[in-house]
Formats: sequence, C-alpha cells, structure tokens
Amino acid sequence: MVAAGAHRPGPLKQQNKAHKGGKHSGSSQRRAGGRVSVKAQPRRRLRDLSRVDRRHQALQLRRQRKEAVLAEKRSLGSRDGPPHLVVLVPLHSRAAAHDTLRLLQSQDSAVVRVDEGRAGSFALLCPRLKQRWRFVTAQAGDLHTVLDLAKVADSLLFILDPADGWDSAGEHCLSCLFTQGLPSYALAVPGGTDLPPKKQIDARKKLAKAIEKRFPEAKLFPLNTEQESSLLLRHLATQKQRHLAFRDRRAHLLAYAAEFVPGQESDLVGTLKVSGFVRGQTLNVNSLVHIVGHGDFQMSQVDAPPDPLTLNPRVVKGQKRSQDMEDDSVNGTDEMEEDVKVLMKADPNKQESLQSEVVPDPMEGEQTWPTEEELQEAEASLKANRRVVKVPKGTSKYQAAWIVDDGEEGNQEDDDDEDDDTDDDMMEEAVSQEGESSEEEEEPAEEECETMTISECLRDDQYDEKVEEDEQMLERYKQERMDEMFPDEVDTPRDVPARVRFQKYRGLKSFRTSPWDPKENLPRDYARIFQFQDFSRTRKHLFRQIEKEETEGASVGWYVTLHVCNVPVSVMESFREGKPLVLFSLLPHEQKMSVLNFLVRRHPSNSEPVRAKEELIFHCGFRRFRASPLFSQHTSADKHKLERFLRLDAALVVTLYAPITFPPASVLLFKQRSNGMHDLIATGSLLSVDPDRIVIKRLVLSGHPFKIFTKMAVVRYMFFNREDVMWFKPVELRTKWGRRGHIKEPLGTHGHMKCHFDGQLKSQDTVLLNLYKRVFPKWTYDPHVPEPVPWVRSESALPVQEVEME
Repeated sequence: MVAAGAHRPGPLKQQNKAHKGGKHSGSSQRRAGGRVSVKAQPRRRLRDLSRVDRRHQALQLRRQRKEAVLAEKRSLGSRDGPPHLVVLVPLHSRAAAHDTLRLLQSQDSAVVRVDEGRAGSFALLCPRLKQRWRFVTAQAGDLHTVLDLAKVADSLLFILDPADGWDSAGEHCLSCLFTQGLPSYALAVPGGTDLPPKKQIDARKKLAKAIEKRFPEAKLFPLNTEQESSLLLRHLATQKQRHLAFRDRRAHLLAYAAEFVPGQESDLVGTLKVSGFVRGQTLNVNSLVHIVGHGDFQMSQVDAPPDPLTLNPRVVKGQKRSQDMEDDSVNGTDEMEEDVKVLMKADPNKQESLQSEVVPDPMEGEQTWPTEEELQEAEASLKANRRVVKVPKGTSKYQAAWIVDDGEEGNQEDDDDEDDDTDDDMMEEAVSQEGESSEEEEEPAEEECETMTISECLRDDQYDEKVEEDEQMLERYKQERMDEMFPDEVDTPRDVPARVRFQKYRGLKSFRTSPWDPKENLPRDYARIFQFQDFSRTRKHLFRQIEKEETEGASVGWYVTLHVCNVPVSVMESFREGKPLVLFSLLPHEQKMSVLNFLVRRHPSNSEPVRAKEELIFHCGFRRFRASPLFSQHTSADKHKLERFLRLDAALVVTLYAPITFPPASVLLFKQRSNGMHDLIATGSLLSVDPDRIVIKRLVLSGHPFKIFTKMAVVRYMFFNREDVMWFKPVELRTKWGRRGHIKEPLGTHGHMKCHFDGQLKSQDTVLLNLYKRVFPKWTYDPHVPEPVPWVRSESALPVQEVEME
C-alpha cells in the first residue's frame, strides 16, 4: 500500500547540533572540498618544550638569578668592586656616634685609613676577609648631607638611643629617607650598659616594639664590644642589597679627593679634578655630569690614578714581613711607580651639549609683503594725520616733525608740572632729613637716649612681625576653608563688566568630553622647552641600551679622576667645609628643560595651607631646585582641573618647568620657613614629562532665584548689566541641587535674567555658571637651594586659629 504523502517532523522533533571540526579544521575543509593552503609553522610552536625541558629551563633561570645575586655581594667591597660605602646616621641627639666609630676602627687584622680634613670619615681594609669598607658620618640635623649621602650609599647604619630610639629630628630625617628611597640598612644601639641586666632586656624589648612601625622585622645590633662590631660588619657585608632605580641606571660616585685648578681667564671658574670609585653603570667621558646641589657640567678627560684603598699593596724589596700591615701599605703606596694613566678624552663631536633651553627667534613668524590695498590705506591714514605747521625756510620734513604745536606745548607743560610736584616733595623730604640730622649733631646727649629707645623699638618690631605672620597664616587658613566650602566660586565684579573681566574664559558643554586643543594659545615660555614625539618610546630605548651595556668608558669599581670643566670655586669651598661631593652622570636629554608632572600626596606631619604658585623646594631623584608649581587633579581624562591648594585627603599632580628626568624618580616637596628651616609638606614620584597635559582653571559665577515658576525662574546677582547677560547667554547653567538649564533673555538693565530649567527650582537652590581657562606654570626654576637650618618641630597653634575662624 502506497503512502499518501511524505512524513514531516512535528514541533517536538529532536534537533541535534552539527559536528564541529575543532582544531582539525584542515580535515573538515578537505571533506568540504577545495585545496588547503600550506601553513608555515610559527616560531612559538617550534619553541614549545617538553615537560622535562621546561623544568630544566626554570632550574637554569633560577640558578642564573642566584649567581647574579652572589656575584653582586662578592663584588661589593671586594678587590675588583668599589668599597662598601656605609653612612652612619645618628637619629637622636644622645646617640653615641663616636663610640660606634671607635669600635668599628678597632677590628683585628684591619687597616684604618682616616680621611684627612673630614671628621668621622675613614676607610677599613680587611685583607683576611677580602673586604674593604668606607664609613662616612652624617648628622641627622644636616638634611642635605644626609639625603646626598643616601643617594650613593650601599648601606645606612642608623645609630639609635637605647632609651628613646629617635627624637623629632630623627623622625623628620627618616620620613625624608623613606620617601627618597632607602638602601640596605642596619640598626645599631650603642650604650645602655649602665643599666642592670634585667632592665637592659626590658629596654631592648621596649625599643624593638617602638621601631616595629618604621622597621618591621628589623634586627637590633647592640654595639658595645669588638665582637658585636664584628657581627655588625658581617651583617652589612652579607645582607641583601636594595636597589634604587634612579641611581642604578646612572653612573655615580662619591668624591674621595678633589683638586681645583683655576682657569686662565678667572680664578672663580676652573677645572675640578674629582677622584672616586665608579658605581652604578659605566661612566662615559662624553656624557654630562651633575654635581648635586651645583648644576650640570662637561668633562674633558678621565684618568686612572693608583687605587688608594687597595687590599694587596705592593711590598718594597728588602722589607720585613713582620712589619705592621699599615706601615707596609703606606710604604708600598709611596714606592709605587705608576704614572697616572689617561683613560679617555672627550670627543667634541660626540660630547653632549650643555644647552638646556631653546633660544626662540622672535622674527621666526611668517613675514608677508603688504598688498596694494594695505599700502593705499596706509597712505590715506598718513594724509589724514597731516597737519600744517609754519616752519622757517629750508626746513626738511624730518626737522618739521619735531616742531611742536601750542597745544602740545601745553600738554608737555602739564606733564612737567607733575614731575616738578614730585621733585618738590622729594626735596622737602630731603630738607627734613637734613634738619633732623643737624639737630642730632647739635645734641649728642639726646642721641644716646635715642639709641636706647631704638633697641626697644626693635624688640617691638620683631614681636609685631611674629604677630603679622600669625595673621597671614590665619588668612590662609580662611581662604583654604572657603575654597573647600565653595570650590572655585568668585564674586562677579561691580566696577568691571563681567565680559571684560572673564574674557579669557570659555564655557564647555561637558568638562569630560568637550574637545580642547593642546597646541592652542601656548605661552612664549613653551618656545624655550623641549618636547619628545614619544617620551615613553625614548625612555624604553635608553633603558634598553643600558641593559645591553653598550656604553664605553670607566667600568664599575674603577678608581678614576674626572676633569670637570668650568666649575665655580664655590664647589671646592663646600667640599673643604666637609660637605659631600656627589656626582651623577646624565642620560641623554636630561639637561634640557621641559614640563614635568609629579604625583604627590600631602605628608601627614604638615597641615599648613599651601597655595598654588607658591615657591617650594623640590628634591627630584638626584636634583634639587626651587620652583612655583601648579596643582591639578589626578584623573584619567584629557583635561585636569586646577586646585588652588594642596589637598590633605587626595593625591594631586604638581606641574612645573624643570630639567628632564627619566622616571622612576622619587620627589620630596619642602617649604622654607621664615627662619630658614625646610618643612616636608608632600612626597611622591615623577609621573611624566608632558607639556601637552592640559590644566584647566574653573571659575563659578553664582546667582539666586528671585521668582520661581514651573520650569522658569528669574535669577539675579549673577550679572549686573544687560550686556553681560547677552554675552554669557550660550553657556549652560546648573544648580547645586542638580538642575540644568540655560539663559532665555535678560530682564531690565540691572542683570536680572529669565532662565529655563529641566525642573522646578527650590527656593534655597543656587544657580551656577562654569567658565574655564587653560593655565600654564610660571618660569620660576632656580637650581640654587639655600642650606637649611637644623630642623626643629614647630609648635603650631592650630586649635586657637580654628576657634577664631569659627
């Protein structure tokens, strides 16, 4: 029997998924028909290793890292590497630094070389241990010395008080060191033996608990005997070295000796011969060097004198072995017949230039010849300005231009009268001063009485100055509080039209999304700076060259003498006074000026208000300088709002003109007090070198609703004339309660305006109008930073000021 029709599946028929080829796409394509192109085996698959090979590779990498760490430990302080530089930092006024130095110098089988003219500085040579150290002492009160020595130190040895640990000056010093970057360190506690044994244990436990916050898992080393000093030296030699990125990528050295050779033209400028051990990277003679605190300089040549701290000095023939090691080393160095070798001389074609700024050409703009219409307009204006003057016969046009009319003579006479009035006033003051001086000459007895009263007046003036400082500080606190309560709000001026006062500002539909050209209306200072096409790419290229060790020059560990050109004699004078002389080689472009952006956060120890464009002291990596920066918000947008004060609760970006520095680099911000002390106000790091970063200043004009309707309102007190309302009509309005609107039309002639909003206003609401302008930092870069006075904690009267403000 034949079926009437074909069977068709119902709606409940099961639908199976089609087969997927997965990784075997080639076979499915063959089944589908057609030719399959031959694929080249990628390199990644050729490098795929088996499980055993991967395990061997990981083992090799681990072994290489371990060998690199061991090689670094062995090279530091060895015969081939630089001496282990240890900086002693007493953190308390009662810390016994002299006892520590005495114990470290009393090592058996060690030679002590004391630096001439430098107290607390000596070298320790141990041929038996194949180690050599150099110890330098820095006082905690001398901030610049501590920071400069910590930039190049291999280890820091903190000297603590057995009872209190550190005082307020030590706390300030630790805050600065932790922010700049702390190398390897050790904690030594000399003294404390006068206490009973049980109290000594309790005091040590109390001290360990006190230092736990600053130094977690740190070990305290008592330092009272020679055996304890030997343990401390062993710990310093074997502990893991902490790396600071800004110094590991640059060659640097601490001066062991220096000599100044005056120049031919002047005795104030000459060649400085600095001797020391190269650290960090290979030193090239064609690169620039930065002397910390003094500036950038060029080198003429690099010499290789004999090593003064050698572990194996030469022994003179016929000398007895039984003599002391110290005498042996001294006589050996005296009998060395090694001439100073010239390693390399600077090549003028390859040497880096000292040019830090671009010299802008004011005539560089496009110059076009005037058209015929412009020439005719100029002739017509000359004819209109011509005047008929009676002149003697034979007078030229040039001479006739100098003949003055009667009216002009009258104006000139008026000006002369004003000058005469000022001269008369000055003459009267001079006559009165002469009369007073003659009276003082006639009455010498009264003069002595006056000196007594002047001294009292000086005391009163000094007291009044302190009161004036307090009043200024109170005014700053009020301004900071007002800026927190009413951010960016300003009063509309009554005497100047708002369209004139705010003519450089513009309105934005959206601060986040509205475009702003970074090359628009740049200041003249931008013609003096350098800008990279791609800063991050240049930085990566330089660091890659450093890692490949492609630089030629003096290797790490060599004892060299650098001939630094055109150095002022003040550098040598500071070295003779006992200040450390620290040199850093500069990477390419690091002497050039640009716009630097630092990401900083307010330090909790300081809460005084700091305004934008106020002069601050910067310690950026190996540089220090003064500048007046801008503060702006740290966001991911392309525009950043200006902040008028350094906030306590947020990280801000500091923008200023300064020499280029390749990050990473730490940043410390100091503010100088009236008495010369430097207060740490903020800490952070270098964010970028970017002149195109847009910093926008916002102004907020406020008005109040006068009459309120459903979606309309009459607003007053924002403007005070009709023309200003028409000028700012295109700008969008907003309110503090979230309403948005725009200006419809002005009402009357006194600044009232009818506004339309997206909802009904509240009577207590405030209408706001935002205006924006791009701002640029001022060129206030100054490389000279005065030496700070030893720091003392200031006794501020904040509660009293807060009560007065309330």
